[in-house]
Amino acid sequence: MSIPASASTVAMASGTGVGVWKVRAVGMSRPRLVLASRSAGSPSRCHSRSPLVNQPSGRYMIAVRAVAREERDMKFGLPMYGLSPRHQPEAARVAEENGYESVWVPEHLVLPAELPSTYLYTADGRPPIEPRTPMYDPWVVLAAIAASTERIRLATNVYVLPLRHPVITARSVVTLDRVSGGRVTLGVGVGWLAEEFGAVGMSFHDRGDRTDEVIPLLRRLWSEETVEHKGRHYAFGPVAFEPKPVQRYGAGRGIPIEVGGTSPPALRRAGRLGDGWIEIGARDLDDVARMLAVVRAARAEAGRTDEPFEVTCSLPGDLDTVRRAAELGVTRVVAAPVRGHTGRSGGRGGSSPHNDAGRSGGRGGSSPHSDAGRATKEDVLDGIKRFADEVIARTGDG
Repeated sequence: MSIPASASTVAMASGTGVGVWKVRAVGMSRPRLVLASRSAGSPSRCHSRSPLVNQPSGRYMIAVRAVAREERDMKFGLPMYGLSPRHQPEAARVAEENGYESVWVPEHLVLPAELPSTYLYTADGRPPIEPRTPMYDPWVVLAAIAASTERIRLATNVYVLPLRHPVITARSVVTLDRVSGGRVTLGVGVGWLAEEFGAVGMSFHDRGDRTDEVIPLLRRLWSEETVEHKGRHYAFGPVAFEPKPVQRYGAGRGIPIEVGGTSPPALRRAGRLGDGWIEIGARDLDDVARMLAVVRAARAEAGRTDEPFEVTCSLPGDLDTVRRAAELGVTRVVAAPVRGHTGRSGGRGGSSPHNDAGRSGGRGGSSPHSDAGRATKEDVLDGIKRFADEVIARTGDG
């Protein structure tokens, strides 16, 4: 008898047939039997093999091995680049069932008709997107994902923070926080495209300074009863801002804000103000270690070493790299489940929010936004399950 299973399901065989049961605590570092509510249908493929265990009822259960988030140090994120938004809720649901901790969506507000060669993460400065690349509102996409999932975190990689007034950002993010039951991570960056800022009448050259002002202001809006602000770039109030977030992170500051970037100012900003650092643009793990040292020094200088802090990196999806990253202090790996899709060629592979297929002088991979080279939904779903068995389930092994 062939019983299909995935890294997050158990199958029970009886005289009346086969039933597939969800595992509430997704996976274990060692096989363990867990009973939970029955799910409709059965997974399409079986990647895990586990022994049949005799149950008192006379039935047999296949104990499927996976890794529980609360029992391992490393978290795993799924990048949503290159997959149509109409398929992302289903992909997120499958990722959640297979041990992923989070999903990550990219963001741009608008693109100029001609893109300049000012991109920071390719050798020739050519960006990985085209002027007519489809763009989507991340909060709408993540809300759709939230409605289809229960536990997985909803994150941006990265939201261009200084493009909007902080009150607008605070409202969008807290709405998703409430809708999702407290599952949002706001991943932010300062942006690289001057024309995008010009199109909406925002200044470009002081975007870093404005970001430094916005991050603490968001936390005030999410925590204080009345907010009055008079800063270098923004002034308003007193105002009441409700509701407050469901989640409380760190010192009761609400929604976690992780800061992306690789420039010295970005690294210092992550350490000084962020609840985490999102690696963008590192060539290899030596690069990650060098950048992380700058982040840690800024955290120490700000007296924040005792506060919670995430280190999120886009890395190739192989077990050895994940283990080496964990030794450096990386807490989350965002890896594309389909090899060669949204990965970095000419370097260390993995997934990136701003890669481009076939670009010379860059890290390669396929564009996160364009339809060209897009993996099929079936490729992604199959890759999620395979990655769960080949990497996530084995992370806790010695």
